[in-house]
Amino acid sequence: MLRRTKIVATLGPATDDPKVLDGVIEAGVDVVRLNFSHGSSEDHKRRAEAVRNRAVAYGRQVGVLVDLQGPKIRIDRFRDGKVVLVEGAKFVLDASCGVNDGDQERVGLTYKDLPNDVNRGDTLLLDDGRIVLWVEQVAGVQIVCQVVVGGTLSNNKGINRQGGGLSAAAITDKDRADIITAAEIQADYVAVSFPRSAADVNYARSLLRAAGGHGSIVAKIERAEAIEDLEEIIAATDAVMVARGDLGVEIGDAELPAVQKRIIKLARSMNRVVITATQMMESMIENPIPTRAEVFDVANAVLDGTDAVMLSAETASGKYPAKAVASMHRICFEAEKQPLAMTSDHRLNTHFGRIDEAIAMACMYTANHLGVKAIAALTESGSTPLWMSRISSGIPIYALTPLVATRRKVTLYRGVYPVSFDVNSTDHALVNKEAIDELVRRGAVRDGDLVIITKGDLTGVQGGTNAMKIVRVGDLVTPQS
Repeated sequence: MLRRTKIVATLGPATDDPKVLDGVIEAGVDVVRLNFSHGSSEDHKRRAEAVRNRAVAYGRQVGVLVDLQGPKIRIDRFRDGKVVLVEGAKFVLDASCGVNDGDQERVGLTYKDLPNDVNRGDTLLLDDGRIVLWVEQVAGVQIVCQVVVGGTLSNNKGINRQGGGLSAAAITDKDRADIITAAEIQADYVAVSFPRSAADVNYARSLLRAAGGHGSIVAKIERAEAIEDLEEIIAATDAVMVARGDLGVEIGDAELPAVQKRIIKLARSMNRVVITATQMMESMIENPIPTRAEVFDVANAVLDGTDAVMLSAETASGKYPAKAVASMHRICFEAEKQPLAMTSDHRLNTHFGRIDEAIAMACMYTANHLGVKAIAALTESGSTPLWMSRISSGIPIYALTPLVATRRKVTLYRGVYPVSFDVNSTDHALVNKEAIDELVRRGAVRDGDLVIITKGDLTGVQGGTNAMKIVRVGDLVTPQS
């Protein structure tokens, strides 16, 4: 039994050691994340090249996700590195303060327009909500606050407005430059931080295409406004990420679990990929095993139907990157054994708009009711296995394609496994046999097993899947079948 839920692991200083990177690949990572909030473009290019080279050495396909920084709404730096804020004290967020001149009374801002976005009575949350400030007044470029929840505040911490509403554009000048780097890397996915609307997603896609990139777009749901326009954003994107850090700060921790479940369900119903992220195994930055709460968190995301679960600092800078991936693999694998993870009523009452989509749905219905052991989807674009993967099932879906870009893309699809497969004949019987032989060679099926094959007219045209055939391994395949 293969693990169906995919694992995304962030690369960083901790994985620059070749032995550590090998360990992460061996442990089962499916997609690596390059966090463009940190490091140089040279760092990211080097890491992408390294992971692809090592994946080939292991006979694996590993996707690459570039995560754009987005608008950097943070405080600047303190003269002494940090201050301690006391409840009830005054503290000023001052757009005119020097970058390194923060002190006990005030600190500068990276986002100079913040004073235009807030009013008396607003609540500002710093450092993922650990520090809470109430806005008393806005005086020019100064936001005069009262400390509601105090504590230690150090350099460069993020700022959120409770309830959202900050006007910073999703795509910054840095992001535009980074999108060019993403195209040079041939990133399989590009994640847009803090999109407020479908327009932000469409703009990012246009920039990527103009730069020569062909990757898919991931919309990170982390603004309160994004929840209000959720369906439009999901419709515009290829994948969504439940970015629970900033989202939880803006909408409140108590609302986050229900919102996560809603996003996952809606994304799957709209045939989009979904990643669940942020603090999934945070304790493993320092410890070799996860907490029980983290185990439950990962397992619940799997049971909700997420395509992928993501590790951030756990692998980028933590002490145990490979163990973090291995632990996540084990938790996902066990959660997937539950009946809830293998049943689905997806789209039973929906009209299909495309022939290839109808074939995909018919394939999954048949597979789930006939004891099929594997599905071989011959694909150009990867669309057919994507639609198949929206149906919860324990049956592995093999995406057979000659296109390396498609093989990398499907690494993020739940229950889909990329296979390099060239079609050199227009003889359907011969192609069917070669597809079955490939699955046999991989140990995926054996004599007597039922396999479903889906394919088009063998013309290499994207979106051309129009046929489904049920084959018993070992039986003679009839000519022109």
